[in-house]
Amino acid sequence: MGRERRAHIGIFGRRNNGKSTLINFLAAQEIAIVSEIAGTTTDPVKKSFEITGFGPVILIDTAGIDDTGELGTKRIAKTNQVIKTIDLAILVITKNTFADFELALIAKFKQYDVPFITIHNKEDLEVLQKSTANLAQKNGSKDILTFSNQKANIETIIASIKKQIPESAFTTPSLLGDLISYGDIVLLITPIDIEAPEGRLILPQVQAIRDILDNDAVCIVLKERELDAFLRKTGIKPKLVVTDSQVFLKAGASIPENIALTSFSIMLAHFKGNFNAYLKGTPQIGKLQDGDKILLLESCSHHTSCDDIGRVKIPRWISNFTGKQLEFVVIAGLDEIPGKISDYALLIQCGACMITQKQLTNRLQAAIDAGIPVSNYGMTIAYVQGIFNRAVAPFAKLEDHKTDYL
Repeated sequence: MGRERRAHIGIFGRRNNGKSTLINFLAAQEIAIVSEIAGTTTDPVKKSFEITGFGPVILIDTAGIDDTGELGTKRIAKTNQVIKTIDLAILVITKNTFADFELALIAKFKQYDVPFITIHNKEDLEVLQKSTANLAQKNGSKDILTFSNQKANIETIIASIKKQIPESAFTTPSLLGDLISYGDIVLLITPIDIEAPEGRLILPQVQAIRDILDNDAVCIVLKERELDAFLRKTGIKPKLVVTDSQVFLKAGASIPENIALTSFSIMLAHFKGNFNAYLKGTPQIGKLQDGDKILLLESCSHHTSCDDIGRVKIPRWISNFTGKQLEFVVIAGLDEIPGKISDYALLIQCGACMITQKQLTNRLQAAIDAGIPVSNYGMTIAYVQGIFNRAVAPFAKLEDHKTDYL
């Protein structure tokens, strides 16, 4: 299971509250440095962790929210960024201190709809007072627990984590289950080009294969160069064809109109993105004007090739399609969006196979709230190549939306 399918749990609090000690106890190994020196944890530290009877999660240790100085300000900014990426927060307090720093964190949790539990640490030095517990509960804490490295009650904390993680963080809906059924044949077109990873398939292709098998359907995988010969020699008529977006034109020309056609990127857009927002936003490509700035979001980190999809191909295709002088900004991972969101005329997200649904939702929300059109790589490519309506049709028919995107 990739990290994008695991629940993410962040541990927050002031410096020296014992966040690193807690994550080490939870993981039963020393993954974070523990020191009496305040501010030992600088960048967020991540660790995969298996919860028995639940499944794999990602634990994230963060820098103290009360850090100081120029570096401290940057560390706090990194800590705040983590909040956008998690499914559950653990707020660590000590000495019954529950004041402005804690309330500021809670405000961030609420802003991004992140449930949290509170742990009063170093219980051997000072016990949790009822007034502190009441204050945490009043401010929305789902549970209030105690902890001490002298007498660690890890099982109680694990039970609380299992109880409070939102169901959406660990349930896995089907990628294609609404489109296929027992015995259906699904054709996957997977180019092996300079951008294909050495010796393996990309994650969306692997996930599609597994999902097709889980739905008791038949999966056939081939390259675009073998497509025409395969259809001619076998006479097979697949129920659905899923292609790499970069060969949409080839797939569209070869696959008969009465066979459903979409792409891996559009499949993921329906699976974990705001699909209706993509449907509404993509046609705005046709309304771009000279000088407009377009933001492309890549959610993974990779070495860029000379014909990179996000940095080269999509900007070239959009520029050729619109005939406008446009500015393109590309950022990778979950880095902060440069400048104000209102600076951009359009936001285009990659397939987002490497991040969680919660991370993607928070990634796009600022643009959606500001009325900035959003699209994704697959939909954008389909639109500028004139195959948009056909490519989104399989999933658009499943959506209960009233917006005419055509």
